[in-house]
Amino acid sequence: MNNKEVKVIADAMLEKKGKDVVSLDLKKIGTAISDFFIVCNADSGTNVLAIADNVEDRMLELCHRKVIRSQGRENAIWIILDYGDIVVHVFQTEYRAFYRLEDLWADASRTEFKEE
Repeated sequence: MNNKEVKVIADAMLEKKGKDVVSLDLKKIGTAISDFFIVCNADSGTNVLAIADNVEDRMLELCHRKVIRSQGRENAIWIILDYGDIVVHVFQTEYRAFYRLEDLWADASRTEFKEE
């Protein structure tokens, strides 16, 4: 089921102009807290919020899954949506570059998503 959900999330990010959409498959890394991280960025807080909202809407609509918890909406610099097995990270562009989340999980297999 995970791959369908990863695709739904990636598509939802791209629909709202998310940039550099990447999924990291963490299943083979024994210490990971989830199976997948899905990461993207946007240039404004308004866009970050729109992406996060769209991910939540599409996951509910297409996968019948509600977010377990989310953080970061108050400043929209970095919003995290936790689905348990999938954790979604939506950054403002400069903060994604600063935190370099993908570098921390460099051992994970990586998939990049582009608009079709």
